[in-house]
Amino acid sequence: MAIISPERFNNEDIYLDYDFEDVMFRYDHKTQNIYRKFYDEQEHPEPIHNSNRLYCDTRLYGDEITKEQYLKGRKKGDRPFNPNR
Repeated sequence: MAIISPERFNNEDIYLDYDFEDVMFRYDHKTQNIYRKFYDEQEHPEPIHNSNRLYCDTRLYGDEITKEQYLKGRKKGDRPFNPNR
């Protein structure tokens, strides 16, 4: 579960994965923008709003991942990054 302190959002980029919905998110702390990337797709170029349902669900139920994992992306059906799931 991706429970991240608010202070971290001010100081670093955050990468999240939500395998239930086949989606990943990147939070850019400098611009405070959130970007979405579905599995098997490239990152959407336009930022999304922080009230986006998928983003909110990911913050509650998803997993934090590394920048490298986000950049590599995932394919539908891949095993979760988190081995404890």
